Amino acid sequence: MESNPNIKTWTPATIVMVALIIAGSVVALYRMINGLGAATNLNDGYPWGFWLGLDVLGGIAMAAGGFIIACAVYLFNWKKYRPIVRPAILTAFLGYLMAVVALFFDIGHPFRLWHPGIMWQYHSVMWVVAMHVIFYTTTLGLEFSPMLFERLGWEKARRAVGKIMVGAVIFGVMLSTLHQSSLGAVFLIAPSKMSPLWWDTKLPFHFLVSAVAMGLAMVSFETMLSKKFLHHEVDDEIFFGLARGLLIVLSFYLLLKLYQLFTVASPAMAVDGSVEGNMYLLEMVLGVILPIVLLSMKQVRANVNMLFAVNMVVIAGVLLNRMNVCLFSMEQYNSWRGFTYAPSWMEFLLSLGVISVGVFLYKMSAKHLPLFSH
Repeated sequence: MESNPNIKTWTPATIVMVALIIAGSVVALYRMINGLGAATNLNDGYPWGFWLGLDVLGGIAMAAGGFIIACAVYLFNWKKYRPIVRPAILTAFLGYLMAVVALFFDIGHPFRLWHPGIMWQYHSVMWVVAMHVIFYTTTLGLEFSPMLFERLGWEKARRAVGKIMVGAVIFGVMLSTLHQSSLGAVFLIAPSKMSPLWWDTKLPFHFLVSAVAMGLAMVSFETMLSKKFLHHEVDDEIFFGLARGLLIVLSFYLLLKLYQLFTVASPAMAVDGSVEGNMYLLEMVLGVILPIVLLSMKQVRANVNMLFAVNMVVIAGVLLNRMNVCLFSMEQYNSWRGFTYAPSWMEFLLSLGVISVGVFLYKMSAKHLPLFSH
C-alpha cells in the first residue's frame, strides 16, 4: 500500500504545528531541568493547574469518541458509522497518549510515572485512574494495530487481531466507562474545597455523561475537518445521526446538572456574582443550554455547517467544565488561604505543543496508513 498522494505533507498549517512542537519541546526541556516551580505558576493551593485541567481531564474526555463509535460498530453493528470507526479509534489513541505525555510533565517526579503498574494501592482512586490509563491505552493500541498491519502487509497479524476485536472493544468500553467516571471520583475527596456548584457524590456520573457528549461532538468535528482537508469521503447522514445522539446525551446531562443545582447547591449560588457563579453560568449556557436549543431545531441538525459550530461549542463547554472542576471550583477556598493561580506562558506553550503533536500524528496517519479505507 502506498501513501495517500492527495494529502500534502507540508502545508502552512503543518509548518505552524511543527514550530509549536519545537517550542513546546524547549519548554518541556526547561521544565525537566529546572522543575515545576520554574516553568509553572503552581503552588500549594493549586497543585493541579492548566496542564491537568486541559491536557489530561479535557484530552481524555475528547478521547471518549473512540469507545462510543467502536461500541456502535463492533457491538451493535451500526454499519452506518463504519467509515468513521478507525478515525475515532485513532483520535482516542492519540488523545490518551498525549494525556500521558502531559501528565509526565505535570507530576513532581515524572520518572516515577510507571510506579502504579507495580506498586498497587487499590484503596486509592488515583491508582485506579492510573491503571485504567495503562490498560485502556494498551487496548486502544490493539484496536489501532490493524491499520499498521495493513500498511506493513502483515495479513496474518491483521486477521489475528480481527478475531479478538469484539472482545477488545468490550474490554475497552468497560475500561473507558470506568475511567471517565473515576476521573470525577478523584475530586470526591475535596468536599470542603470545591463549590457545591460542582462537588456532588454523583460527580463521577457527571464526568461520564459529559465525556460521552464531548466524544460525540469531537468525532463529528474531526470527521468534518478530515472530510474537508484530508479527503475523507463520508455521508452527511453520519453527522446528522451523531447530532441526534448528542442532543439526547446533553438533555440527560442538563437534568443531572439541574438536579445537583437544586439539591446540593442552590440557584442563588449561580447568580451571586462570584467567580464560581459566573464560571458555572458560562459553562451551563455555553456548553449545555445553547447546544440543546440549537440541536432541538431540525434545520440545525440537518445543516453540516451549523453542526460544525455546535460541535465547537460543546467541546468548549466540556473543556470549560473540566477547568472549572479542577480550578475555579476551589477559588473561594484558596482565596481565603491567600493562594492565587494563573497559568504561565510556558504552560500555554507546552499545551499547544502537545496538542500539535496529536494533530500532526493524525495527519501523518491519514497520509501513510489506511485510516479512511475501513
